[in-house]
Amino acid sequence: MISYQSDVEAAKAMQAKYEVLKKEIAKVIVGQDEVIHQTLIAIFSKGHVLLVGVPGLAKTLLVNTIGKVLGLSYSRIQFTPDLMPSDIIGTEILDEGRKFRFIKGPVFANIVLADEINRTPPKTQAALLEAMQEKNITVAGQTHRLQEPFFVLATQNPIEQEGTYPLPEAQLDRFMFNLWLDYPSFDEEIAVVKNTTVLNDVQPEAVLSSEEISFFQQLVRKVPVADNVLEYAVNLVSKTRPNTSRSHEWTNKYISWGAGPRASQYLIVGAKCNALLKGKFSPDIEDVKSVALPILRHRLVRNYTAEAEGISMEQIIGKLL
Repeated sequence: MISYQSDVEAAKAMQAKYEVLKKEIAKVIVGQDEVIHQTLIAIFSKGHVLLVGVPGLAKTLLVNTIGKVLGLSYSRIQFTPDLMPSDIIGTEILDEGRKFRFIKGPVFANIVLADEINRTPPKTQAALLEAMQEKNITVAGQTHRLQEPFFVLATQNPIEQEGTYPLPEAQLDRFMFNLWLDYPSFDEEIAVVKNTTVLNDVQPEAVLSSEEISFFQQLVRKVPVADNVLEYAVNLVSKTRPNTSRSHEWTNKYISWGAGPRASQYLIVGAKCNALLKGKFSPDIEDVKSVALPILRHRLVRNYTAEAEGISMEQIIGKLL
């Protein structure tokens, strides 16, 4: 049983653990500090992450490394056009005693890497949807509970669109963050090449246990939030809904669909966690702003005008902020 003398002590311990986590991840991953920070926020906020980036930016390695330093069980599912729902959630087989027995699929792990999630048909994507939202799966009328903590970290390649199935809006909404991985800087790329072209088998150490992660997840929920921060978050989401009383002029011009209430919830939970990781005991408006882009990016739908004028989602969200 994990216990601290007070919530303030626990908050300080969480921030200390976060610093150690970053050091361990940095043994393997060079740069990508913001992506690592946001991914850890999602994990401590019980959220799922969609990582988007061109091939070769260490998306899979990042997820693998995070799984190791968090001391969690980890499984990887390579999504392909012929993948079936049973390949993810498991299947029933007839055993020697002529009884049906459920064989668990790879979704029964703490961290599930859904590699190239948009390469599989909607039927299979939907199998993951129940797991992400309900934290359980149903097979032949039987409900099976997933291990806690449970996260889906999905990757997507933005270049190739041939033979892909765009994620439905309902499934996109299940992801707390949509994170874009960028190319490393010149110095970072030199460090990557230096580290990966020699005999250098560095293994990160586990820093947290699943029990500690669950404890810190509860701690994030306990963080108090001032009314003005709550109002700012909800107002920001309201501004994304076109042709409503609070909509922004850019929203009416460039957005066809705005964000739902889940965005407001994630803004507050994400701001709480961001504040704790930065050593604060309550979030302010800056904490909401720092998580706004990855939360709103995949929840707004640009219209034809925005695409014709070359207005990016980042520019629209920047204007709303």
